[in-house]
Amino acid sequence: MTTARRHLIDVNSTPYYHVIHRCVRRAYLCGEDENTGRSYEHRRAWIIDRAKRLASIFCIDICAYAVMSNHYHLVLKIDVQTHQSLSHQDVVFRWLQVYSGSLVAKKFLNDEVLTDAEQLLLDTDIANWHERLGSISWFMSSLNQYISHKANQEDDCKGAFWDGRFRSQALIGEQALLACMMYVDLNPIRAGVANSLQDSDYTSIQQRIGEASKPTLSGSQPSSQSSPDAKKLPLKPLLAFAGTIQGSILAGIPFHFIDYLDLIDWTGRAIRNDKPGFIPSSQPSLLARLNISTESWIISAKEFNRQYSGICGRWSDMCAMKQKYGGKWCRGKAQSEALHPNG
Repeated sequence: MTTARRHLIDVNSTPYYHVIHRCVRRAYLCGEDENTGRSYEHRRAWIIDRAKRLASIFCIDICAYAVMSNHYHLVLKIDVQTHQSLSHQDVVFRWLQVYSGSLVAKKFLNDEVLTDAEQLLLDTDIANWHERLGSISWFMSSLNQYISHKANQEDDCKGAFWDGRFRSQALIGEQALLACMMYVDLNPIRAGVANSLQDSDYTSIQQRIGEASKPTLSGSQPSSQSSPDAKKLPLKPLLAFAGTIQGSILAGIPFHFIDYLDLIDWTGRAIRNDKPGFIPSSQPSLLARLNISTESWIISAKEFNRQYSGICGRWSDMCAMKQKYGGKWCRGKAQSEALHPNG
């Protein structure tokens, strides 16, 4: 039985989520059509560009992404702090970046005087829009509808582009977040379409490595932070590696980027068919700190999507979230206990 989306996405349990969406019939609508020889590779850039634009508007951060020929992965974080601090002006301005809104909303942004009836209507709209700006479901709807419409226009056709609703997984705890990000970033290598992280096109790890290798002038801002159009919000960068946890809300990705690079490089080499299952060297410091065995990590990196269903994390945390919203069982107990021996 399909679980209601509101039971799968609960910011009180975790702000981190893994979302997956496939093209209809798993067709290569973003890759190479072997029958016609036509290439749709450019559509993968559409997805990334649109997701980044929406992340700048919604209170959603992108931790990791991988866009394949017939599906894509996103690891998202709901930015609770920003969402709670939005003013009415912020809500209306952001919403009108994506949707047409109403004449009343436009009058409000232009500082025009509103009647009592118009103010009442606007207050209702602002309450609805504010909730949606912190919603992964609305974020995904805005992303998928845009891509579907643009692709159908290009193909001069009608019909579904995406195969049903997107799938989401709650990532409870830093181990679940780390394993999922690694799974997403290594997708091209696992699929055999890339041999290195630098060659893994349309992935967040390729973007992060490219940005890290570019020298920046002292005091200068990354180009993604500036916008030639003052009426648009500046593009938000990928969520940064913070290295620490502040309070109960994770401030950025709770690892150091150098540790993540070390671990993903090791994991990527360890799961290749032409390499042995491990590297004869000491474990990466991040694995040792999280008390995860190399054998369990390799299994998780290979089969993250099969090991877990709608929730990933410590077994006790998964059961607590499942019990909160109903349901008889969780998937992934054996793997959860191997990855989280103290949970």
